[in-house]
Amino acid sequence: MFNAFLINDPFGDPGVYIEFKYRNEALLFDLGDLHLLPPRKLLKVSHIFVSHTHMDHFIGFDHLLRVCLGRDRHISLFGPPGFHKQVENKIGAYTWNLVENYTNDFALLVTEVHPEGKLTRCYHCRTAFKPEILAEEEGFDGALVERNLFSVRGTFLDHKIPCLAFRFEEKSRVNIKKNVLQEMGLPVGAWLMELKNHVLSGDDDDTPVKIIWRERGQETREKIVPLGELKATVVKITPGQKITYITDAIYNDENRRKIVALADGSDLLFIEATFLHDNADSAAKKYHLTALQAGTMARMAGAKRVSLFHFSPKYKGLGELLVEEAMQAFQG
Repeated sequence: MFNAFLINDPFGDPGVYIEFKYRNEALLFDLGDLHLLPPRKLLKVSHIFVSHTHMDHFIGFDHLLRVCLGRDRHISLFGPPGFHKQVENKIGAYTWNLVENYTNDFALLVTEVHPEGKLTRCYHCRTAFKPEILAEEEGFDGALVERNLFSVRGTFLDHKIPCLAFRFEEKSRVNIKKNVLQEMGLPVGAWLMELKNHVLSGDDDDTPVKIIWRERGQETREKIVPLGELKATVVKITPGQKITYITDAIYNDENRRKIVALADGSDLLFIEATFLHDNADSAAKKYHLTALQAGTMARMAGAKRVSLFHFSPKYKGLGELLVEEAMQAFQG
């Protein structure tokens, strides 16, 4: 389970924060202004997906770097063609002559995505962020991250430069029947997260699950139950949720097809609505979407909910007009 929300208001820099409930982990879509996120939230981030490196989508890199320095954190970043150079230019603006003395080794694992493949480099703080080539993959089928709890896919859109759009998909959601737990005399606690991990990993039914707890006034108790028994009694599996992030794209046939395919069946679609449709010519010249176009594609994709952002500053104080236009198109 997770929370997903815009970091800034719709007129601010683009960016979405996805936070896993009950886990010390979070994801970011884009690196605009991050100052509204407290350090404790930034320090949860494990993966960052950057659509492109225009300033309003990437200026937060320096702030993130400042917060994470001296921490034992490894963060994976993904970005479009030219991403390694952009990251290295950011890092190269600073002097790193004392970092070899740091106790913790902060590192960035940066993947540059091309239609023909992906290339990953690692930058360790204690080696002054000297780039190391980790992996090179031929071909890009859309897959960026595949984990037990979630996956992330991407597709290229036309913003007069390649711009990535992203789809986060939660794996099957594991729910716990607390009334059955009580009937079995089992406690709630940290062991339930281990149980969920076993289920999501597809472990064998005979895998032992250790349950340790202390009842009031009694010594610590321990019980081992086979995974299969717990799956059959206390676990309920439901489909995971899907979140799509669309920003900075001109409205044309190819982009429309890609956006609708990526956002298909989304539980929550974050999509830019930069201009009113009366200014469709301005939107096209600046390679952005109108609110009507955004709402129409959200309806075509069968999205359940829509969150609009990246409003043009020309509509400051009139944001409700963009929302109204998009939602009328979304609702048909």
